[in-house]
Amino acid sequence: MRTGLLICLILGVLSVELNMERHSEEVLAKLRESKWASFIVDFAEVELGSGGALTELVEAINQLIDQLEEELDDIHHVYSRRTDEHNRDVTRYEQEIQDADRDIFNGEDFIDNVLIPQKQRFQDALAQLKTNIEENRRILDSETVNRKKQHEQFLSNIAEINEAIGAVDESLGLLSQITNPSLVQFKRVQTNLGRIQTSFQNHSSFAPIIKALLELATEQNFADQGSVSQLVKIFNELRVQFVDTLNQETADESSAETKFAERVAQLEKEFAEFQRAVLIKNSEIAANEQKLGETIVYVGQRKDDRATLQAQLQAENDNYASETDLYNRTVAEYTKEIEISKQALGLLTQPSFEQYVKSKVGI
Repeated sequence: MRTGLLICLILGVLSVELNMERHSEEVLAKLRESKWASFIVDFAEVELGSGGALTELVEAINQLIDQLEEELDDIHHVYSRRTDEHNRDVTRYEQEIQDADRDIFNGEDFIDNVLIPQKQRFQDALAQLKTNIEENRRILDSETVNRKKQHEQFLSNIAEINEAIGAVDESLGLLSQITNPSLVQFKRVQTNLGRIQTSFQNHSSFAPIIKALLELATEQNFADQGSVSQLVKIFNELRVQFVDTLNQETADESSAETKFAERVAQLEKEFAEFQRAVLIKNSEIAANEQKLGETIVYVGQRKDDRATLQAQLQAENDNYASETDLYNRTVAEYTKEIEISKQALGLLTQPSFEQYVKSKVGI
């Protein structure tokens, strides 16, 4: 029974050693996939093969692992700071892009809904003012022409009235010469009255009245003084009417001239006001055009700013993406090297590894 137990124990030890040998071979095969780990293993085999120890190599690997981990921490720290910087830059760029978007929207809204409609209103008002000025000048010219015609008609009327008064006065003068009716006086008076009738009948609007009285006078035989007196009375009454008409014409002309002068003054005042309004409106249009131009330039500048900011944001994102990719690959590489170093260290510190290597080199 003791013999059986001993055999079982020996078999168990052999099984463990065989398993450990297979495990060491698997670890070595995996480590040799890395140039660094392969170097460590080769160096360890050379060191053991020459009768040396692995103490210094283990200590060097420990220091190497510490150094790699420290460098990895620095890499994490640098990337963390770069991430914070990236986030700040992205936030700043996005805020500045939003500001540019707002400025562009407000500028275009100001152009479309304020400046352009305002410019149209100013232009419409200016066109209306020019129309008012043209109408003002047309009315002034028309009323000036009418006033001239009225004045010329007044002068014509005055001339006719004076002509009629002259005819009446001449007729009264002839009638006054008849003191003692005689055939000679009768013929002379009729001849003169006929001459007055002929010369006056086509020159005055009063011709029909004068003509009727002259015909009546020429038909009289002036046989008695009563007929003469009756004609003189009629002519005198007519003369008074002519004088009244002359005075009324003169008064009407004076009133018309006063009203015309007042009307001219009113039109000139309106004309001056229109001209001032045109100057004001032109200055408003000029100010509007200047503001419109400035706003268009400002909107264009802000669009350029936005394009620049968007390009900077894209460049920042691209750069950060590249840096992140480099960071991830570097971390993966460091992590891999640290893990491999730890695996190599773990293998070197196993007693079975030293025995395995010595068995391979025939020691």
